[in-house]
Amino acid sequence: MVKIDLISAVPSLLKSPLEESIIGRAVKKGVVQIQIHDLHEYSANKHKKVDDVPYGGGAGMVLSPQPIFDCVEHLQKTSRADQVIFASPTGKPFLQEDANRLSLSKHLIFLCGHYKGVDQRVRDALISEEYSVGDVVLSGGELPVLMMIDAIVRIIPGAIGDAESALTDSFQDGLLEGPVYTRPDTFQGMGVPEVLRSGDHEKIRAWRKEQAEKVTKDLRPDLYKTYIQNK
Repeated sequence: MVKIDLISAVPSLLKSPLEESIIGRAVKKGVVQIQIHDLHEYSANKHKKVDDVPYGGGAGMVLSPQPIFDCVEHLQKTSRADQVIFASPTGKPFLQEDANRLSLSKHLIFLCGHYKGVDQRVRDALISEEYSVGDVVLSGGELPVLMMIDAIVRIIPGAIGDAESALTDSFQDGLLEGPVYTRPDTFQGMGVPEVLRSGDHEKIRAWRKEQAEKVTKDLRPDLYKTYIQNK
């Protein structure tokens, strides 16, 4: 079982998505254990504040180091985390290969930033990996962290009923997924490619590979270039 701890100054943003769909079912099946920690509960401030103004002046507020250090140290007492992860615009892009690797972990801690950012000493002393989910700034790290957890949990064995489904997703083999179809055979005059109804599994696999290569070449030439180089 994979243990995941989430640290947030706004924990209410996290609860619902973690109780639904694949993640929710994985938790109920005991495939993964997920716990949300309210940063305010670890604040030594009498008003339970977790942020303060930045040194040197400037707009915005910065998450203070004390509650974060105390929370992470508390979580590490019973189980040493494989990684302490922080979502940040300055992190490296989060890729499928990262999700694959992290899905093999025993214990992960995710820190959700908020406000203007987090005290640099937290990043220097506690964070082992930083990831960005795109060239965009959000109000906090809760949404990026949820995205990363979803990508990680869905490929943990037992999280989804059809394990092969996760292994054929986009990016798993360096390609985007090609077009998919379901019933009915014809809808508003549009049909399903004959090969998919042929029952010839070898031809179907070849067609899907060909379509995946075409879609990747057309939509993500950067991925396609890497794919060709690695063939």
